[in-house]
Amino acid sequence: METAKILLVDDEKSIVKMIETVLRKEGFRKIYKAYTAQEALQLLQQYGADIIILDVMLPDQSGFELCPKIREISEAYILFLTAKVSDFDVLTGFATGGDDYITKPFNPLEIVARVKARLRRAILHPSLHVKSFKSRYDFGRFIVDESAGELIVEGKTVACPAQVFQLLLYLCKHPNVVFSKSQLYEAVWGFDGLSDDNTVMVHIRRIREKIELNPSTPHYLVTVRGLGYKLVKEKEE
Repeated sequence: METAKILLVDDEKSIVKMIETVLRKEGFRKIYKAYTAQEALQLLQQYGADIIILDVMLPDQSGFELCPKIREISEAYILFLTAKVSDFDVLTGFATGGDDYITKPFNPLEIVARVKARLRRAILHPSLHVKSFKSRYDFGRFIVDESAGELIVEGKTVACPAQVFQLLLYLCKHPNVVFSKSQLYEAVWGFDGLSDDNTVMVHIRRIREKIELNPSTPHYLVTVRGLGYKLVKEKEE
């Protein structure tokens, strides 16, 4: 934990101080603070980051506007801080490159739990770009190439944000198995007991938009009423 770099981005200095204090008590030492989007980019370019805690409302531009700029130079895990909880805002956050969100007001210990879980997952599950024994999952219409970090649909590479890719990859590794939202959240985001249905549902929707011929009537990633979701793979003859 001492080596993890955490960038806090929020124009409310009291919130930044609160989060910093709790993180330091938990053993984190490399904490950088920015109060504007411009400062955040400067610190990111100078020091890098493993985790970015990013407020949606900043004085010079929104966190949604800043996020794509961050993604141009960093694959850091981005946790949005937001007072907005509508489906549109959640979808916007993920579409711009965010990985998860937490709503204000929040318990700072929840942020610590998510940070620790993310770092723990990074240790247990190395980068998607590191080759593994089996790394290519062929479902006919689409292929997930784990070693290359690519989603290929009908022969064409399709852009796929990190968390969307990880969720799809997890489902590919467990075809025809039904998972609840909480099981998927824990497996992919790594937060035991902190399940967020909106996060999972939005990512499921984004996967369907990429792999399905008709996302509104999915053939591959189907809903099992009352139980959850499963990725259907037809048995080979």
